[in-house]
Amino acid sequence: MIYQAFVINRFSVTNISRFVTLSFCIVVGFICDVHAQSGAVLTPESTELYVDLTKINPGLTAQMPPSDATVLFDGTDLVKWQAMQLRIAGDMPGIMNSIADYEPGKMTQSAQWEVADGIMTVEPGTGAIETKRPFGDMQLHLEWNAPVAEEKSGQEYSNSGVFFMGLYEVQILNSYENMTYSNGQASSVYKQHIPLVNASRAPGQWQSYDIIFMAPRFSEKGSLTAPARITVFHNGVLVQNNVELLGPTTYIGASHYTPHPSKMPLALQDHGDPVQFRNIWIREL
Repeated sequence: MIYQAFVINRFSVTNISRFVTLSFCIVVGFICDVHAQSGAVLTPESTELYVDLTKINPGLTAQMPPSDATVLFDGTDLVKWQAMQLRIAGDMPGIMNSIADYEPGKMTQSAQWEVADGIMTVEPGTGAIETKRPFGDMQLHLEWNAPVAEEKSGQEYSNSGVFFMGLYEVQILNSYENMTYSNGQASSVYKQHIPLVNASRAPGQWQSYDIIFMAPRFSEKGSLTAPARITVFHNGVLVQNNVELLGPTTYIGASHYTPHPSKMPLALQDHGDPVQFRNIWIREL
């Protein structure tokens, strides 16, 4: 099986800003040393730094998208979504086969989930959906509701998931007074990281995720140079603090990294439950 390595442009705006700041600190240190040796007096202006920052308009609330966000679902339609091309596999062999079959930019069938009253609802049995556009590093805002289903429990109680790059899952589940394994409850990085606390609301109440996802980096030869990292706020509470992922999400067995494109679609899971979504937007980082 042959995998193509993808070159990552490491000189992002963030990296350039860090480079400028580091260079400035070096220069300031040199100036301070020179001034100290010469006996000259330092001024506050000697350590002031001016940088032209991109200006955006934040939303009126933390839930509203800022001016540079890509709105993925505003309650009207699923035009930015399609049937998921990648397969949500349960183990690493299945994941590797799915990545090998993946075709960047491929258009699939239209998303079959229901949209009504500003809400997107999983249509059980129609399959997972993904964004038509691929993403890498991102800030994601997503709101979800686990419907009341008193006859269900554990992993069967309003289960779904948000899959970054179609591979790395943050679990969606009713975890309010509903027992299940801790690394599979709501806001867990599924089977990898237990949330710091349980910030779940009762079923039937809207909940929010605000997530920072940093995609893994691979060398030109396909070896891992930096693992994926995730920070998760669940209902405004920090539950995953810049945790390092072990690899793609697996249900059975250990995970490990395998090369894949630097940008891939965001996906939402059909686990057979009518989980609801609204107000989904992304800021590329």
